[in-house]
Amino acid sequence: MGVWFVTGASRGLGAEITREALERGHRVIATARDVTAVRAAHPRRSAELLAVTADVTDPAQSAAAVAAGLERFGRIDVVVNNAGYGVVGAIEEVSDEAARAQFDVNVFGVLNTLRATLPTLRAQRSGHVLNIGSVAGFATAPATGLYGASKFAVEGISEALHGELAPLGVRVTVVEPGGFRTDFLSGSSLRAEPAVIADYAAGAGPVREALAGFDGRQPGDPAKAARAVVDITEVDEPPLRLQLGADAVERVEAKLEFVRQELDRWRGVALSTAL
Repeated sequence: MGVWFVTGASRGLGAEITREALERGHRVIATARDVTAVRAAHPRRSAELLAVTADVTDPAQSAAAVAAGLERFGRIDVVVNNAGYGVVGAIEEVSDEAARAQFDVNVFGVLNTLRATLPTLRAQRSGHVLNIGSVAGFATAPATGLYGASKFAVEGISEALHGELAPLGVRVTVVEPGGFRTDFLSGSSLRAEPAVIADYAAGAGPVREALAGFDGRQPGDPAKAARAVVDITEVDEPPLRLQLGADAVERVEAKLEFVRQELDRWRGVALSTAL
């Protein structure tokens, strides 16, 4: 059995992944900004679970969490970059402060965790990095552009990391969930920008309204998502990208078809630019 390092382990998909890993006999270093929330989410685990306070935006806390985990368990086999949240608003509506805070958690938080954990995985010449992205990181939509952009960045980081770590025996997967029935659409994980520009009512307004009414009605089962995530760490050749949910598959297929059609339509222009 392996040792897992999970960020954002106190609720949502992070808590489900932690729970599933523990059920399969793994040991887990479970981190969150509030360690008491981690313990409350996993009250019956002691020897197999190490709950640690770690805000992913603080490199020192990430490093300390890794050090505590190594002291307790001696190794790290799977890193799950799960901590994150969403911002709702048209691109122009999202304040600079909100946009930077979004990237601080969803992108730079991932980088901080990677810098803290990868030296161990490289030294072992083994391990698996699981970056929890979103289908919005492959095909975004009006009113979710900044969140989507942060997850697009996670896609890019994961794709490059996949090539960089493969020669060292470390695997990388970016997970692209659709809508799962967690608290992600609640105020704890989704922040709507208060500024609303009337001109965007037609473009961003419908998505704002749809998200507001979608909480608690998402089609995906988070426990099944967690099982799928843990499953791919047990196969010989895990995917670089893993879509979760029929809605995610549909959006990815639609994006691929759209890109193919545009590429074909404008191929002549693209090829006309050669010297």
